[in-house]
Amino acid sequence: MAPRAPILLDAMGTIVTFVAPAARLRTLLAQRLGVQIGEDAARAAMKAEVAHYRREHDRAIDGPSLAALRRECAGVLRDALGAPGDGLALDGPDGLTAILVEAIVFVPFPETIEVLDALRARGHRLAVVSNWDVSLLEVLERTGLAARFDAVAISALLGASKPDPLPFTTALRELGAQPRDAIHVGDTYGEDVVGARAAGVRPILLDREGATDLPDPAADADDHPVTVISDLRGLLALP
Repeated sequence: MAPRAPILLDAMGTIVTFVAPAARLRTLLAQRLGVQIGEDAARAAMKAEVAHYRREHDRAIDGPSLAALRRECAGVLRDALGAPGDGLALDGPDGLTAILVEAIVFVPFPETIEVLDALRARGHRLAVVSNWDVSLLEVLERTGLAARFDAVAISALLGASKPDPLPFTTALRELGAQPRDAIHVGDTYGEDVVGARAAGVRPILLDREGATDLPDPAADADDHPVTVISDLRGLLALP
């Protein structure tokens, strides 16, 4: 029997998500600091924080740089809150940095563990390939996913983010696999599909909401046409 294809998987939006961070932020601010903010304000503030984090996450390569980035993101959050954020301390056990970290709780998608275990049972070797900071290792442990992967390639530790091919080729090297034999699954076209193709890996786009705008089929045609699945269970139906 031919060996099963190695499978690379993105992290956020693919194997894990987070639990209503804006709602958690509102609750924590009220409980810890007596600060009341509305739903729209909480969502807007978290959106600003996430946007800043995504631009800067590759700076967080160890504990001190991660702590510095989290404090910086808390400052962005405070500014985005407007008047309710005025004067809020960033540091300390009830500071905004600690509250922000507590507000963001990662969980696997409902089908993630079932699918990963099924893929491993079939003989697939698995790797995470993610644009994330060094804390991804802790997230994978805390969500029970770490032991299900044979390799983890993190952009912050490599100094290169998808769609750069380096995270893909690093994971493949750790798996002892060739690009032509591998599959990469991710939820963003620009990072995951484009990056997989650049590394010579077959791309699979995970589109949970059915809302991704794909390029024109003619423009999209190449040696690695994109397959679209609606959740990870779609992987179990692939040949």
